[in-house]
Amino acid sequence: MSTLAPSTLFRFATAGSVDDGKSTLVGRLLHDSKAILADQLEQVARTSRERGFAGADGIDFALLTDGLRAEREQGITIDVAYRYFATAERSFILADCPGHVQYTRNMVTGATTADAVVVLIDGRKGVLEQTRRHLAVTALLRVPHVIVAVNKIDLLGFAEDAFAPVERQVREVTDELGVADVHVLPVSALEGDNIVERSARTPWYTGPSLLELLEQLPAADAEERELEPFRLPVQIVLRPQGAVSPEIAAADPDAVERLRDYRASAGRIASGTVRAGDRVRVLPAGISTTVTAVEIAGVEVDEAAAPQSVAVRLADDVDAARGSVIVAEDAPPQLSREIDAQLFLLDERPLTQGARVLVKHGTKTVQAIVDEIVERRDLDSLAHVPADQLGANEIGRARIRLAEALPLEPYSVSRHSGSFLVIRPADGHTIAAGTVRD
Repeated sequence: MSTLAPSTLFRFATAGSVDDGKSTLVGRLLHDSKAILADQLEQVARTSRERGFAGADGIDFALLTDGLRAEREQGITIDVAYRYFATAERSFILADCPGHVQYTRNMVTGATTADAVVVLIDGRKGVLEQTRRHLAVTALLRVPHVIVAVNKIDLLGFAEDAFAPVERQVREVTDELGVADVHVLPVSALEGDNIVERSARTPWYTGPSLLELLEQLPAADAEERELEPFRLPVQIVLRPQGAVSPEIAAADPDAVERLRDYRASAGRIASGTVRAGDRVRVLPAGISTTVTAVEIAGVEVDEAAAPQSVAVRLADDVDAARGSVIVAEDAPPQLSREIDAQLFLLDERPLTQGARVLVKHGTKTVQAIVDEIVERRDLDSLAHVPADQLGANEIGRARIRLAEALPLEPYSVSRHSGSFLVIRPADGHTIAAGTVRD
């Protein structure tokens, strides 16, 4: 585990097979961490009573996250449900992902920006094909931390002998997939064991509870800030040319003249840190210059870091418009017109060789063509299978040729610079999420 201190914001996603108890676990986590409003809890309790729910506390905790009517009627999760809550230690953004095979693409959406993924397993069933599928997606997306919660330990008599074989299965799969940071813990989503508090009914388990673990793990932003070089995809150039609102002009009569020659490139820092005086390079122009000021919400600061949104002022009049990337001069990415890509299909329509597409990388979108579909991944066996097209929810490898060069980096080096979207030009639908292979 990284030694970096935890940041205040932590993003995590939940995944698992159907009926493993994902939504119940999330509901229990929200309830026991006091993140549910009283009126919402009363509504869920009333609905639970009406349906004759006889579980712990008389509450069907899954109703706290399954927000769609179809989800509540079927007792399944269909869409990614986002929830926000906080403890005394940090704030959380939670993405509850669906378990059905046909909604695997939704799991990709939820896990892409996650600092950790919590994969739930029914302790009575062990590792299933869908478990392997979710762990494979997590590995390919290089989610920094993987937590495997072996659920329904209450139905196994809280026995270590029942938990140990499942943990061995998990370790075998994650070792095969190359997942480095894996935590396996026994839980009961229904009764709350090892969710927020450590359970006295599993004395043989000496690790942290699920919430304690989530509070301790370092966020990816902290790692990117410390380990990755500076990258700022430019969203907009701020050029007021003396045009200010009447309120600002009244409060600061010198603002008009001061802002007449003002120019700054604004965007959200993808990785690294930036300070006034840093030498940077603007891509794709390749021109080097110096940062003269860094501003956040109009106020100059000494430094800024990922994932803050900033305006950067440069010493030279460099064309740094939307689509440009401002990078550390001593660690620039390579410009490339070809991508050896790992694709996660999100559209119902298949992607075929020769398809003309758009590729969106950072804030820039360029025309492209799919030169070759190399293979697809059989997510049941994890084998690579030759293919000439990719269908919905499939994962595969392709070669894509770009009309313009992009500053690409391997996804193993940077989750931001190494990821992109493939878009259908005719209707603007997202075909696939892609990562740059090594």
